[in-house]
Amino acid sequence: MQRFQSLLAFVTIGLGLALCAPARAQETAPQVVAFGDSLSAGYGVGPGESFPDQLQAALNAAGHPARVVNAGVSGDTTTGGLARLDWSVPADAQVVIVELGANDALRGVSPDVTRNNLDAILTKLKARPNTQVLLAGMISPPNMGPDYAAKFNPIYGELAAKHGVPLYPFFLEGVAGNGSLNQADYMHPNAQGVAVIVKGILPQVIEALKASARAQG
Repeated sequence: MQRFQSLLAFVTIGLGLALCAPARAQETAPQVVAFGDSLSAGYGVGPGESFPDQLQAALNAAGHPARVVNAGVSGDTTTGGLARLDWSVPADAQVVIVELGANDALRGVSPDVTRNNLDAILTKLKARPNTQVLLAGMISPPNMGPDYAAKFNPIYGELAAKHGVPLYPFFLEGVAGNGSLNQADYMHPNAQGVAVIVKGILPQVIEALKASARAQG
């Protein structure tokens, strides 16, 4: 009976260690922060279907364990993002995906304001020695007119070049305008649309993780 109890205790401990191992591995995995608005926050989609959730699953499936943190706020503008940057994005984040600006365009915010806010956000993030930044671009909606678009659309490419950060030119690439990939409002991606976004941006996120690993030796 004593031998059986000892064996049972051994099996129980072993099982407990096995169950804890994945949790510990996840805690120590590189941290990717999706810093954005409703497009990355998961507006209107179910559990496990948001951009951070699907990106984490895709990274893990590709052999790149990571914790993807959802730092998206629905309705946020670049002004709001700049105001909350310091407490929304952990200082030790290895990779930060900046996805902001869609609400600026929808509200007709001056492109100069958008540019200045994104410039300040990138400046702050680039000052963090262990953080890799990936800038996700946005395009002005057609109803804002060609003059607005001419000032708004170049912002992302120009700031990416200025700060030396990689650019994913259009966060909604392959999704915008496709009814089957959007929710009823025709502005927010559904779960299938999010999957398209993740597939498109995944290679650049992996490169950012690799760059972070190289920088840390």
